[in-house]
Amino acid sequence: MIRQSIAALACLVLATAVPVRAQEQGADVRADTALAPVEGPVVVFPGAGFDLAIDATIRQAMGGIRIRTETGRIVARRNVDLGESGRFEFEDLVIEGPEDFPLSIIGGWDSPIATFETRVLPGWVSLLPPLIAIILALVFKEVVTSLFLGVWLGAFFYAGLNPISGTMRAIDAFIVPVIVDYDHAAILVFSFLLGGMVGVISKSGGTRGIVEAVRPLATTPRRAQLATYLSGLAIFFDDYANTLIVGNTMRPITDRMKVSREKLAYIVDSTAAPVAAIVFVSTWVGFEISLIGDGLAAAAAQAGTAPEVASALESANAFTIFIHSIPYLFYPLLALFTVGLIVFLQRDFGPMLKAERRASRGEGLYREGAMLMSEAGSDKMEPVEGAPLRWYNAVLPVLTVVIVVLVGLYFQGRTNLGRPGTLWEIFAEASAFDALLWGSLAGCLVAIGLAVGQRILTVHQAIDGLVGGMRAMFLAGIILILAWSLGAVTEVLGTAPYISGLLEGNLAPQLLPALVFVTAASIAFATGTSWGTMGILLPIVIPLAVALGGTPDAAAGTPYVILLGSIASVLAGAIFGDHCSPISDTTVMSSMASACDHVDHVRTQLPYALLVGIVGVFIGNIATAYGFPVWASLLLGAALLFTVFRFYGKKDFDSPQWAVETDA
Repeated sequence: MIRQSIAALACLVLATAVPVRAQEQGADVRADTALAPVEGPVVVFPGAGFDLAIDATIRQAMGGIRIRTETGRIVARRNVDLGESGRFEFEDLVIEGPEDFPLSIIGGWDSPIATFETRVLPGWVSLLPPLIAIILALVFKEVVTSLFLGVWLGAFFYAGLNPISGTMRAIDAFIVPVIVDYDHAAILVFSFLLGGMVGVISKSGGTRGIVEAVRPLATTPRRAQLATYLSGLAIFFDDYANTLIVGNTMRPITDRMKVSREKLAYIVDSTAAPVAAIVFVSTWVGFEISLIGDGLAAAAAQAGTAPEVASALESANAFTIFIHSIPYLFYPLLALFTVGLIVFLQRDFGPMLKAERRASRGEGLYREGAMLMSEAGSDKMEPVEGAPLRWYNAVLPVLTVVIVVLVGLYFQGRTNLGRPGTLWEIFAEASAFDALLWGSLAGCLVAIGLAVGQRILTVHQAIDGLVGGMRAMFLAGIILILAWSLGAVTEVLGTAPYISGLLEGNLAPQLLPALVFVTAASIAFATGTSWGTMGILLPIVIPLAVALGGTPDAAAGTPYVILLGSIASVLAGAIFGDHCSPISDTTVMSSMASACDHVDHVRTQLPYALLVGIVGVFIGNIATAYGFPVWASLLLGAALLFTVFRFYGKKDFDSPQWAVETDA
């Protein structure tokens, strides 16, 4: 005992003899050589977590370390073993406002270790980066620049309002870290590989072959529209490929059957993005899953999240969440149903009815004086000269992707689970990113093998098609990286906690999915990009939904539905706004591929999109958030749409075309 006491006394003497190095790293540490050095941020935001690191000696740390605000509130504490010294790190500290500073770091027996003071910016400042990104996108109709400026503004705040340092932090603290993240890199590679596969099968005539296989169905106006609809469903893996190929290929058939160009453009536009967003093997899926995963991580890390909820968020599988959210994609699902319903009933209303009557009576496939969109750019999807149009050259690569992804998910999930389990349990344990990489690579190899093996393309042509398809995904990749970076900015600045604090007590959680849908629709309508809208909103909406009571626990009932509904509402609202927007790239491409006047396309499609959107919000988003079964909402929404078109919609029974169809 005496020896131990002497040893402890010697340690104390040595500790007091060691000179303490005062330092400042990004914040003000009070100039006192007796105080321990502290590292912390140059700026903090109320409600947003931040980290502190304290270099304490044995004597200073003895008895434990506590961090106390100026108002007397203990925000962190840590027990310290006897003789322990060095760097002590405290994570996710949360302050309520400037009145909490300076922070006092105190040891055992209330002995002061150090003090820490830094600049506190008001919570509303955390809204500026995403708001600036949105406003600039609205004004200038350019998403890449808007997203980057949003990231830069967040880095400017993060760097203590230093513009030069903020510019450097935008790159090294936000953009580069999201690129080197494994899951993010996997999504980029997957997107480029799948885009390359689409380029190869298009160049070899495979995608055109799918549409050609449907031609025998198109012998009446109804069948011509049905063939167009089925072609749109078949080319589900990319909305751009869908739009350009289906519109250009089916136009001669619908023209012969006297289907208006406006109706053709509507069918093309209203199947392209909805089907690509729903099917899990498409150029959309990686983007969606990636943003969902980032949102879940941000929600888990945000201050105020209960430990059990944070644990569930950290273990949640983004792919499983995406699959579970599909039934809540009310607008895309009901939009696809509406197109099929209109094709079957052959009934329309509003401007579309006038266009169809004009065409069916032989008064013109498009109105007199219409300015038909140029078809420039459609040659990117054209097969090489002399290529046989074989449908299986597109189907086999796509089936390969589907099979490899499913098999990869199953075997990897079963291995990770380590025990027998249900199919959903197995899929929940699998890495969707790995499986998507395996599937997209296998799809590329099969597409190239088929094209080269049948001597449709040379190896050089196949690689050219592969690179061309990847090149088409470049802009999407840039948007994706900047969206990830903006999400990281909002996490650091505590945007979601601030918004949830504003809405707490003022917004019923059940109304969040509907509010998110309207917000996403407004942004997508004004910017013309569904991807940019998803990139801006998902990193904010998921933490907000969790803060308002949402949870990733499937057994939780309504809280889980609110989380799924909020996620699905971002995707659905983005597609809805995209459909209604005259500056949307897919809307423009639909008019272009269908050789339709662009204003006429928007004018005739808008009433249908609004109808489906309204039904989706009230019968879907709001009803399910209050406990109505999702399957019942979909059936009720479909029944309501059927009623509207059956009893309000009309068709021209006097047209000679309908007499031909009736006789047939």
